[in-house]
Amino acid sequence: MTAPTASSDLRGRDRRDPLRRILPLLEVRPGRVAAAIGLGTLALACAIGLAAVAAWLIARASQMPPVLTLSVAVVSVRAFGIGRGVLRYLERLASHDVALRGMAALRARVYAGLADAPGTPAVRRGDLLARLGADVDAVGDVVVRTVIPAGIAVVTGLGSVVLVGVLLPEAGAALAGCLVVAGVVVPWLAARAAASVEADGAAARGRVGALALELLEEAPQLRVAGRFRQRAAELHDADHELDRVNDAGARVSGLSAGLGALAQGLAVLAALALGLPAVAAGRLAPVELSVVVLTPLAVFEATAGLPAAAVQWHRSREAARRLLGLLDGGSGPSPRFGGLPAGAGIGPQGRRATTAGGVPGPTTGGRVPGPAADGGSPGPAADGGSLGPAAGGGSLRPAPAGPPGDSGEWVGEARPVVRAVIDPRPGTVTVVTGASGSGKTTLLMQVAGLLPGLGSGPAPGTLFVAEDAHVFGTTVLENLRVARGDVTQEETREALGTVGLGPWLDTLPDGLGTMLGPDAANVSGGERRRLLVARALLARAEVLLVDEPAEHLDPEAADDLVRVLARHARATGSAVVLATHRTPPDGVADTTIQL
Repeated sequence: MTAPTASSDLRGRDRRDPLRRILPLLEVRPGRVAAAIGLGTLALACAIGLAAVAAWLIARASQMPPVLTLSVAVVSVRAFGIGRGVLRYLERLASHDVALRGMAALRARVYAGLADAPGTPAVRRGDLLARLGADVDAVGDVVVRTVIPAGIAVVTGLGSVVLVGVLLPEAGAALAGCLVVAGVVVPWLAARAAASVEADGAAARGRVGALALELLEEAPQLRVAGRFRQRAAELHDADHELDRVNDAGARVSGLSAGLGALAQGLAVLAALALGLPAVAAGRLAPVELSVVVLTPLAVFEATAGLPAAAVQWHRSREAARRLLGLLDGGSGPSPRFGGLPAGAGIGPQGRRATTAGGVPGPTTGGRVPGPAADGGSPGPAADGGSLGPAAGGGSLRPAPAGPPGDSGEWVGEARPVVRAVIDPRPGTVTVVTGASGSGKTTLLMQVAGLLPGLGSGPAPGTLFVAEDAHVFGTTVLENLRVARGDVTQEETREALGTVGLGPWLDTLPDGLGTMLGPDAANVSGGERRRLLVARALLARAEVLLVDEPAEHLDPEAADDLVRVLARHARATGSAVVLATHRTPPDGVADTTIQL
């Protein structure tokens, strides 16, 4: 299977089955799958051969023949026993190689699809992490847990029926019928029972992830708003719902295992019932009877995992549907993002703004505005403040009160307000000041096209540097290459020196190759801010929106960093918009907006 070159190719595929649509993104090579199926078939053939030959050997040895007549069977038992373990290990290596390669390819394709998609995902951050983590893994598991086991079962099942059928045709037919029950009917029943369970499970895992991340990241805001206990109770309820779904899935698995064992027992009984008359009639040798009766005990190892494979197919389908919801804009309304439309954030030429961390910037813990409701004037910022008097004498009215995470409402037509407030021109610096909660972050996010309701969208090449943009747990060099993949080491050193991190770089044990901890846990707050600004300088953005660039710095260092951004604007001709609660240094700002 080959991968599409763009997310638009994915959107043009069959919309009836989300799993069929997304499987090509795994970039699975049929040859690798065939090799895994071949190794698994050989491993199971060794298990079946071991059972059959051992049965014959025991029965024949009871007749006390010459030892030499047993030598081939003895060697075969040893070969099958050793081969089973070795081949099973090789099959695991091959199948997991296919699965892990597929997961890596799919995750990269989903990231690329998100980067190309108009607007931002209308899901909460925790749910987004669940989709990019557990859901991608679930889609990748469909190969190793469904496709490969089904292929192995088909090949070994047919071979076993032929083996038994050669000795006793009616026993082969009975074995075939029982294999159909265990390998087709039971998985079908398990799949039907698991359909609703897996849909509920995927949604429950997303809710648990979203609420857990909200409690971890926004605990202070939730406590101030008096909503922390409510959110904790919601997480507790969501976790109980996930447990309930898991229990339901366990019942399905237990029932499937019981039905499979019943089919295996029926196959053994049928072989015995058909074999004894055949021995009495002289159509079957007594030694061969042991082979006919005991072989099914090993054959049903091939079908034992098929009910779980059917359940995995449904689990992967639900995961694929959630992933496609990110790429197709079909994830539905979100409590955190207020139900953004799929086209929110589209710029004049169809290109959306990005953040310095490669993902949309966060809110500041308050309500996110929705679309304008009437012809009045805009309401409050997402962090609870307001934009102050609007152009033309209008005003910004408060939105209805509500808990953090609920959707607020922008009252009135907002676009004229933004045009009057911010007009980033090439080579200029606009500074937006105001106290915390006055709406600075919301205004920058709106200009970046990351929220609906204000402005007509960003110009192409707009970059939003969030106050808490992500720093990855990799080297300093790779963290700065997030802005531009072809950044050289010389450019990186120059950018770090420009923002005042040259001495810091000299103290690092491995220089640019020094590993940073997860989310820059081993650097100070001021070093983190400078690192984010250096990344932004390397991005070559036409419009650079920076939220609180001087946070965690002393006044002198903060003013120096703002001057660096101003010099960058005038040297490169880019437009720079800064949001800060501090008064900018003299001579830096071409336009100052007080909220």
